[in-house]
Amino acid sequence: MTSWEWDHTFDEELFEIRKHLHQYPELSFQEYETSKYIQSLLDNWGIPFKVMADTGVVVDIFGEGGDGPNIALRADIDALPIHEESGLAFSSKREGVMHACGHDGHTTILLGAVYHIWKYRHSLKGMVRCIFQPGEEADGAAKLLIDQGVLQNPEIEEVVALHLWPKLPLGSIGIKTGPVTAACDDFDITIKGKSGHAARPHEGIDAISIGAEIISSLQYFTAKWKDPADPLVIHVGKVEGGNARNVIADKVRLEGTIRSVWPETRLGIKEKFIPFVSEVAKRYGGEADIDYDDGIPPILNDTVAVERVREAAGTIIGAGNINELSSVSMGADDFGFFAEKVSSCYFRLGIREEHKEAYDLHHSKFHFNEKVIPIGAKILTEYVFIR
Repeated sequence: MTSWEWDHTFDEELFEIRKHLHQYPELSFQEYETSKYIQSLLDNWGIPFKVMADTGVVVDIFGEGGDGPNIALRADIDALPIHEESGLAFSSKREGVMHACGHDGHTTILLGAVYHIWKYRHSLKGMVRCIFQPGEEADGAAKLLIDQGVLQNPEIEEVVALHLWPKLPLGSIGIKTGPVTAACDDFDITIKGKSGHAARPHEGIDAISIGAEIISSLQYFTAKWKDPADPLVIHVGKVEGGNARNVIADKVRLEGTIRSVWPETRLGIKEKFIPFVSEVAKRYGGEADIDYDDGIPPILNDTVAVERVREAAGTIIGAGNINELSSVSMGADDFGFFAEKVSSCYFRLGIREEHKEAYDLHHSKFHFNEKVIPIGAKILTEYVFIR
Protein backbone atom coordinates (compact mmCIF):
# COMPACT_ATOMS: atom_id res chain seq x y z
CA MET A 1 0.00 0.00 0.00
CA THR A 2 2.11 2.88 -1.27
CA SER A 3 -0.51 5.40 -2.39
CA TRP A 4 -2.82 5.33 0.63
CA GLU A 5 -2.79 4.46 4.31
CA TRP A 6 -5.57 3.24 6.57
CA ASP A 7 -6.54 5.60 9.38
CA HIS A 8 -6.79 3.30 12.41
CA THR A 9 -8.35 6.06 14.51
CA PHE A 10 -11.35 5.80 12.18
CA ASP A 11 -12.18 2.24 13.28
CA GLU A 12 -14.20 3.29 16.33
CA GLU A 13 -16.34 5.63 14.24
CA LEU A 14 -17.08 2.79 11.85
CA PHE A 15 -18.08 0.55 14.75
CA GLU A 16 -20.52 3.21 15.98
CA ILE A 17 -21.93 3.62 12.48
CA ARG A 18 -22.59 -0.09 12.28
CA LYS A 19 -24.33 -0.08 15.67
CA HIS A 20 -26.57 2.78 14.62
CA LEU A 21 -27.52 1.09 11.35
CA HIS A 22 -28.25 -2.16 13.18
CA GLN A 23 -30.56 -0.47 15.68
CA TYR A 24 -32.58 1.29 12.99
CA PRO A 25 -33.12 -1.21 10.16
CA GLU A 26 -35.56 -0.49 7.36
CA LEU A 27 -37.24 -2.75 4.83
CA SER A 28 -36.63 -2.64 1.10
CA PHE A 29 -37.54 0.67 -0.54
CA GLN A 30 -38.38 2.10 2.90
CA GLU A 31 -34.78 3.01 3.80
CA TYR A 32 -35.50 6.74 4.18
CA GLU A 33 -33.78 7.24 7.54
CA THR A 34 -30.92 4.94 6.54
CA SER A 35 -30.39 6.99 3.39
CA LYS A 36 -30.51 10.27 5.32
CA TYR A 37 -28.01 8.89 7.84
CA ILE A 38 -25.58 7.91 5.06
CA GLN A 39 -26.01 11.34 3.51
CA SER A 40 -25.34 13.06 6.85
CA LEU A 41 -22.08 11.14 7.27
CA LEU A 42 -20.94 12.08 3.77
CA ASP A 43 -21.85 15.72 4.45
CA ASN A 44 -19.78 15.66 7.65
CA TRP A 45 -16.82 14.26 5.72
CA GLY A 46 -17.23 16.83 2.95
CA ILE A 47 -17.91 14.18 0.30
CA PRO A 48 -20.42 15.03 -2.46
CA PHE A 49 -23.13 12.55 -3.42
CA LYS A 50 -26.40 12.21 -5.29
CA VAL A 51 -29.62 10.36 -4.53
CA MET A 52 -31.04 7.79 -6.94
CA ALA A 53 -34.05 5.48 -6.81
CA ASP A 54 -35.51 7.54 -3.95
CA THR A 55 -33.37 6.04 -1.16
CA GLY A 56 -30.16 5.07 -2.95
CA VAL A 57 -27.00 7.12 -2.43
CA VAL A 58 -24.27 7.33 -5.06
CA VAL A 59 -20.80 8.84 -4.55
CA ASP A 60 -18.56 9.62 -7.53
CA ILE A 61 -14.88 10.09 -6.68
CA PHE A 62 -12.79 11.39 -9.58
CA GLY A 63 -9.11 10.65 -9.23
CA GLU A 64 -6.45 13.30 -9.54
CA GLY A 65 -3.64 10.84 -10.31
CA GLY A 66 -4.18 10.51 -14.04
CA ASP A 67 -6.18 8.40 -16.43
CA GLY A 68 -7.63 5.13 -15.26
CA PRO A 69 -10.70 2.91 -15.38
CA ASN A 70 -14.18 3.82 -14.19
CA ILE A 71 -15.07 1.26 -11.55
CA ALA A 72 -17.90 0.82 -9.07
CA LEU A 73 -18.28 -0.54 -5.56
CA ARG A 74 -21.72 -1.59 -4.33
CA ALA A 75 -23.26 -2.19 -0.88
CA ASP A 76 -26.90 -3.02 -0.09
CA ILE A 77 -28.62 -1.04 2.69
CA ASP A 78 -32.00 -2.72 3.37
CA ALA A 79 -33.08 -5.10 6.15
CA LEU A 80 -35.46 -8.04 6.54
CA PRO A 81 -38.90 -8.59 8.14
CA ILE A 82 -37.45 -10.70 10.98
CA HIS A 83 -37.86 -10.34 14.76
CA GLU A 84 -34.36 -10.06 16.20
CA GLU A 85 -33.27 -12.55 18.87
CA SER A 86 -29.52 -11.88 18.88
CA GLY A 87 -29.43 -10.44 22.40
CA LEU A 88 -27.08 -7.66 21.29
CA ALA A 89 -26.94 -4.50 23.37
CA PHE A 90 -27.62 -2.61 20.13
CA SER A 91 -30.42 -4.86 18.86
CA SER A 92 -33.05 -3.55 16.49
CA LYS A 93 -35.34 -0.91 17.92
CA ARG A 94 -37.89 -1.62 15.20
CA GLU A 95 -40.16 -4.52 16.03
CA GLY A 96 -40.15 -7.19 13.36
CA VAL A 97 -37.34 -5.66 11.29
CA MET A 98 -33.71 -6.78 11.52
CA HIS A 99 -30.40 -6.58 9.72
CA ALA A 100 -30.21 -10.37 9.54
CA CYS A 101 -28.21 -10.51 6.31
CA GLY A 102 -25.30 -8.25 7.23
CA HIS A 103 -26.30 -5.26 5.14
CA ASP A 104 -25.48 -2.97 8.06
CA GLY A 105 -21.96 -4.37 7.76
CA HIS A 106 -21.85 -3.98 3.99
CA THR A 107 -22.95 -0.35 4.25
CA THR A 108 -20.39 0.45 6.96
CA ILE A 109 -17.61 -1.28 5.03
CA LEU A 110 -18.33 0.77 1.92
CA LEU A 111 -18.50 3.96 3.99
CA GLY A 112 -15.03 3.13 5.33
CA ALA A 113 -13.76 2.66 1.80
CA VAL A 114 -15.41 5.88 0.59
CA TYR A 115 -13.76 7.86 3.38
CA HIS A 116 -10.29 6.65 2.46
CA ILE A 117 -10.71 6.78 -1.32
CA TRP A 118 -11.85 10.39 -1.01
CA LYS A 119 -9.02 11.22 1.39
CA TYR A 120 -6.40 9.89 -1.04
CA ARG A 121 -8.10 10.88 -4.30
CA HIS A 122 -4.96 12.77 -5.32
CA SER A 123 -3.38 9.32 -5.89
CA LEU A 124 -6.42 7.80 -7.54
CA LYS A 125 -6.41 7.03 -11.27
CA GLY A 126 -9.74 7.10 -13.02
CA MET A 127 -13.08 7.27 -11.24
CA VAL A 128 -14.79 5.25 -8.50
CA ARG A 129 -18.58 5.17 -8.14
CA CYS A 130 -19.73 3.97 -4.73
CA ILE A 131 -23.32 2.72 -4.77
CA PHE A 132 -25.40 2.40 -1.60
CA GLN A 133 -28.22 0.33 -3.06
CA PRO A 134 -31.74 0.00 -1.62
CA GLY A 135 -34.11 -2.89 -2.08
CA GLU A 136 -31.77 -5.84 -2.58
CA GLU A 137 -34.11 -8.13 -0.65
CA ALA A 138 -36.99 -7.01 -2.89
CA ASP A 139 -35.47 -8.34 -6.10
CA GLY A 140 -35.11 -5.36 -8.35
CA ALA A 141 -33.43 -2.22 -7.03
CA ALA A 142 -30.20 -2.98 -8.87
CA LYS A 143 -32.14 -3.14 -12.13
CA LEU A 144 -33.92 0.09 -11.23
CA LEU A 145 -30.61 1.87 -10.66
CA ILE A 146 -29.22 0.53 -13.93
CA ASP A 147 -32.32 1.73 -15.75
CA GLN A 148 -31.74 5.16 -14.18
CA GLY A 149 -28.17 5.23 -15.52
CA VAL A 150 -25.99 4.21 -12.57
CA LEU A 151 -23.58 2.41 -14.92
CA GLN A 152 -23.32 5.39 -17.29
CA ASN A 153 -21.95 8.96 -17.40
CA PRO A 154 -19.18 7.90 -17.30
CA GLU A 155 -19.55 4.31 -18.41
CA ILE A 156 -18.59 1.88 -15.64
CA GLU A 157 -16.14 -0.82 -16.71
CA GLU A 158 -15.96 -3.00 -13.61
CA VAL A 159 -18.07 -3.44 -10.46
CA VAL A 160 -17.27 -5.18 -7.15
CA ALA A 161 -19.34 -6.18 -4.12
CA LEU A 162 -18.83 -8.34 -1.05
CA HIS A 163 -21.14 -10.29 1.24
CA LEU A 164 -20.51 -11.37 4.82
CA TRP A 165 -20.33 -15.14 5.02
CA PRO A 166 -20.69 -17.27 8.19
CA LYS A 167 -19.14 -20.34 6.54
CA LEU A 168 -15.64 -18.84 6.30
CA PRO A 169 -13.20 -17.87 9.09
CA LEU A 170 -13.32 -14.30 10.36
CA GLY A 171 -11.35 -11.94 8.13
CA SER A 172 -10.76 -14.42 5.32
CA ILE A 173 -12.41 -14.22 1.93
CA GLY A 174 -13.96 -16.71 -0.49
CA ILE A 175 -13.71 -16.05 -4.20
CA LYS A 176 -14.08 -17.81 -7.55
CA THR A 177 -14.41 -17.11 -11.24
CA GLY A 178 -17.56 -18.03 -13.10
CA PRO A 179 -20.90 -18.60 -11.35
CA VAL A 180 -21.13 -17.54 -7.70
CA THR A 181 -24.89 -17.32 -7.13
CA ALA A 182 -27.89 -18.63 -9.01
CA ALA A 183 -30.59 -16.95 -11.03
CA CYS A 184 -33.92 -16.77 -9.21
CA ASP A 185 -37.16 -16.92 -11.19
CA ASP A 186 -40.62 -17.39 -9.67
CA PHE A 187 -43.85 -18.98 -10.82
CA ASP A 188 -47.52 -18.95 -9.85
CA ILE A 189 -49.68 -21.80 -11.15
CA THR A 190 -53.47 -21.66 -10.93
CA ILE A 191 -55.01 -25.09 -11.55
CA LYS A 192 -58.63 -25.18 -12.65
CA GLY A 193 -60.71 -28.29 -12.16
CA LYS A 194 -64.40 -29.00 -11.52
CA SER A 195 -66.08 -28.96 -8.14
CA GLY A 196 -68.19 -31.81 -6.84
CA HIS A 197 -68.93 -34.06 -3.88
CA ALA A 198 -66.06 -36.14 -2.56
CA ALA A 199 -68.38 -39.18 -2.52
CA ARG A 200 -68.66 -38.96 -6.32
CA PRO A 201 -65.11 -38.18 -7.53
CA HIS A 202 -65.93 -39.36 -11.07
CA GLU A 203 -68.20 -36.35 -11.51
CA GLY A 204 -65.56 -33.76 -10.65
CA ILE A 205 -62.00 -32.82 -11.62
CA ASP A 206 -59.86 -32.63 -8.50
CA ALA A 207 -57.55 -29.61 -8.69
CA ILE A 208 -55.75 -30.73 -5.52
CA SER A 209 -54.83 -34.09 -7.04
CA ILE A 210 -53.65 -32.35 -10.21
CA GLY A 211 -51.55 -29.98 -8.08
CA ALA A 212 -49.98 -32.93 -6.29
CA GLU A 213 -49.22 -34.56 -9.65
CA ILE A 214 -47.57 -31.38 -10.91
CA ILE A 215 -45.41 -31.10 -7.78
CA SER A 216 -44.34 -34.73 -8.13
CA SER A 217 -43.70 -34.39 -11.88
CA LEU A 218 -41.47 -31.36 -11.36
CA GLN A 219 -38.93 -33.65 -9.69
CA TYR A 220 -38.75 -35.64 -12.93
CA PHE A 221 -38.57 -32.40 -14.91
CA THR A 222 -35.67 -31.17 -12.76
CA ALA A 223 -33.66 -34.37 -13.05
CA LYS A 224 -34.17 -35.63 -16.57
CA TRP A 225 -34.03 -32.92 -19.21
CA LYS A 226 -30.62 -31.36 -18.59
CA ASP A 227 -27.03 -32.27 -17.67
CA PRO A 228 -26.99 -33.55 -14.07
CA ALA A 229 -23.78 -31.58 -13.50
CA ASP A 230 -25.71 -28.37 -14.17
CA PRO A 231 -27.33 -27.23 -10.87
CA LEU A 232 -31.08 -26.66 -10.89
CA VAL A 233 -33.63 -26.30 -8.10
CA ILE A 234 -37.40 -26.12 -8.59
CA HIS A 235 -39.32 -25.74 -5.35
CA VAL A 236 -43.03 -25.29 -4.62
CA GLY A 237 -43.20 -23.40 -1.34
CA LYS A 238 -46.87 -22.47 -1.11
CA VAL A 239 -50.08 -24.37 -1.87
CA GLU A 240 -53.56 -22.91 -1.52
CA GLY A 241 -56.83 -24.68 -2.34
CA GLY A 242 -59.91 -26.46 -1.14
CA ASN A 243 -62.88 -25.40 0.97
CA ALA A 244 -63.96 -28.50 2.86
CA ARG A 245 -62.83 -32.06 3.45
CA ASN A 246 -65.72 -33.56 1.51
CA VAL A 247 -65.67 -31.22 -1.49
CA ILE A 248 -63.66 -31.69 -4.67
CA ALA A 249 -61.61 -28.51 -5.09
CA ASP A 250 -62.07 -26.72 -8.39
CA LYS A 251 -59.07 -24.43 -7.95
CA VAL A 252 -55.59 -24.72 -6.46
CA ARG A 253 -52.73 -22.23 -6.49
CA LEU A 254 -49.07 -23.24 -6.40
CA GLU A 255 -46.27 -20.74 -5.79
CA GLY A 256 -42.64 -21.61 -6.23
CA THR A 257 -39.12 -20.65 -7.20
CA ILE A 258 -36.63 -21.84 -9.82
CA ARG A 259 -32.87 -21.56 -9.27
CA SER A 260 -30.47 -22.08 -12.16
CA VAL A 261 -26.87 -21.14 -12.84
CA TRP A 262 -26.17 -20.75 -16.54
CA PRO A 263 -28.10 -18.30 -18.76
CA GLU A 264 -28.75 -20.92 -21.44
CA THR A 265 -30.16 -23.31 -18.83
CA ARG A 266 -32.34 -20.55 -17.44
CA LEU A 267 -33.79 -19.83 -20.86
CA GLY A 268 -34.32 -23.52 -21.56
CA ILE A 269 -36.23 -23.97 -18.29
CA LYS A 270 -38.66 -21.23 -19.16
CA GLU A 271 -39.26 -22.62 -22.65
CA LYS A 272 -39.98 -26.12 -21.31
CA PHE A 273 -41.61 -25.40 -17.93
CA ILE A 274 -44.84 -23.77 -19.13
CA PRO A 275 -45.83 -26.44 -21.71
CA PHE A 276 -44.75 -29.22 -19.33
CA VAL A 277 -47.00 -28.02 -16.49
CA SER A 278 -49.88 -27.34 -18.89
CA GLU A 279 -49.64 -30.87 -20.28
CA VAL A 280 -49.71 -32.48 -16.81
CA ALA A 281 -52.87 -30.54 -15.94
CA LYS A 282 -54.56 -31.45 -19.23
CA ARG A 283 -53.68 -35.12 -18.74
CA TYR A 284 -56.02 -35.21 -15.75
CA GLY A 285 -58.76 -33.07 -17.23
CA GLY A 286 -57.78 -29.71 -15.78
CA GLU A 287 -56.20 -26.48 -16.93
CA ALA A 288 -53.17 -24.60 -15.66
CA ASP A 289 -52.68 -20.85 -15.91
CA ILE A 290 -48.98 -20.14 -15.40
CA ASP A 291 -47.45 -16.81 -14.48
CA TYR A 292 -43.67 -17.07 -14.95
CA ASP A 293 -41.68 -14.17 -13.51
CA ASP A 294 -38.17 -13.53 -14.82
CA GLY A 295 -36.31 -12.57 -11.66
CA ILE A 296 -32.66 -12.09 -10.77
CA PRO A 297 -29.84 -13.17 -13.10
CA PRO A 298 -26.97 -15.32 -11.83
CA ILE A 299 -23.74 -13.68 -10.73
CA LEU A 300 -20.96 -14.72 -13.11
CA ASN A 301 -17.59 -13.44 -11.93
CA ASP A 302 -15.15 -12.18 -14.54
CA THR A 303 -11.60 -13.59 -14.44
CA VAL A 304 -9.85 -10.20 -14.66
CA ALA A 305 -11.96 -8.61 -11.91
CA VAL A 306 -11.47 -11.65 -9.67
CA GLU A 307 -7.70 -11.53 -10.06
CA ARG A 308 -7.65 -7.84 -9.13
CA VAL A 309 -9.68 -8.50 -5.98
CA ARG A 310 -7.50 -11.48 -5.20
CA GLU A 311 -4.39 -9.29 -5.49
CA ALA A 312 -5.90 -6.61 -3.26
CA ALA A 313 -7.00 -9.13 -0.64
CA GLY A 314 -3.58 -10.75 -0.67
CA THR A 315 -2.01 -7.42 0.25
CA ILE A 316 -4.44 -6.85 3.13
CA ILE A 317 -4.99 -10.31 4.64
CA GLY A 318 -2.31 -12.49 3.02
CA ALA A 319 -2.68 -15.16 0.36
CA GLY A 320 -3.20 -17.85 3.01
CA ASN A 321 -6.53 -16.27 3.97
CA ILE A 322 -7.94 -16.37 0.44
CA ASN A 323 -10.22 -19.37 -0.07
CA GLU A 324 -11.30 -20.68 -3.44
CA LEU A 325 -15.06 -21.20 -3.33
CA SER A 326 -15.68 -24.76 -4.42
CA SER A 327 -19.27 -24.47 -5.55
CA VAL A 328 -21.96 -22.03 -6.59
CA SER A 329 -24.57 -20.91 -4.06
CA MET A 330 -28.15 -21.52 -5.17
CA GLY A 331 -29.09 -18.37 -3.30
CA ALA A 332 -29.53 -15.18 -5.32
CA ASP A 333 -28.42 -11.55 -5.11
CA ASP A 334 -29.56 -8.80 -7.43
CA PHE A 335 -25.93 -7.83 -7.93
CA GLY A 336 -26.49 -10.25 -10.82
CA PHE A 337 -28.05 -7.35 -12.75
CA PHE A 338 -24.73 -5.48 -12.49
CA ALA A 339 -22.72 -8.57 -13.41
CA GLU A 340 -24.95 -9.05 -16.44
CA LYS A 341 -23.87 -5.66 -17.79
CA VAL A 342 -20.18 -5.21 -16.92
CA SER A 343 -17.13 -7.12 -15.71
CA SER A 344 -17.68 -7.98 -12.05
CA CYS A 345 -16.42 -9.67 -8.92
CA TYR A 346 -18.65 -10.69 -6.01
CA PHE A 347 -16.78 -12.22 -3.09
CA ARG A 348 -17.46 -13.56 0.40
CA LEU A 349 -16.00 -12.03 3.56
CA GLY A 350 -15.77 -14.54 6.40
CA ILE A 351 -17.27 -13.90 9.85
CA ARG A 352 -17.06 -17.34 11.52
CA GLU A 353 -15.19 -17.35 14.83
CA GLU A 354 -13.68 -20.39 16.53
CA HIS A 355 -15.68 -21.85 19.42
CA LYS A 356 -18.66 -19.62 18.61
CA GLU A 357 -21.85 -20.56 16.85
CA ALA A 358 -22.13 -18.84 13.47
CA TYR A 359 -25.78 -18.28 12.66
CA ASP A 360 -26.70 -18.35 9.00
CA LEU A 361 -27.94 -15.42 6.95
CA HIS A 362 -31.61 -14.52 7.58
CA HIS A 363 -31.48 -16.11 11.05
CA SER A 364 -33.04 -14.18 13.95
CA LYS A 365 -29.78 -14.57 15.92
CA PHE A 366 -27.46 -13.58 13.08
CA HIS A 367 -24.50 -11.50 14.30
CA PHE A 368 -20.94 -10.73 13.26
CA ASN A 369 -17.80 -9.44 14.94
CA GLU A 370 -17.30 -5.77 14.03
CA LYS A 371 -13.56 -6.40 13.59
CA VAL A 372 -14.38 -7.58 10.07
CA ILE A 373 -15.52 -4.06 9.05
CA PRO A 374 -12.09 -2.43 8.59
CA ILE A 375 -10.81 -5.60 6.92
CA GLY A 376 -13.52 -5.41 4.27
CA ALA A 377 -13.07 -1.67 3.83
CA LYS A 378 -9.30 -2.07 3.40
CA ILE A 379 -9.76 -4.75 0.71
CA LEU A 380 -12.15 -2.53 -1.27
CA THR A 381 -9.85 0.46 -0.90
CA GLU A 382 -6.76 -1.48 -1.95
CA TYR A 383 -8.68 -2.88 -4.94
CA VAL A 384 -9.28 0.70 -6.07
CA PHE A 385 -5.65 1.81 -5.69
CA ILE A 386 -3.82 -1.19 -7.21
CA ARG A 387 -4.42 0.17 -10.74
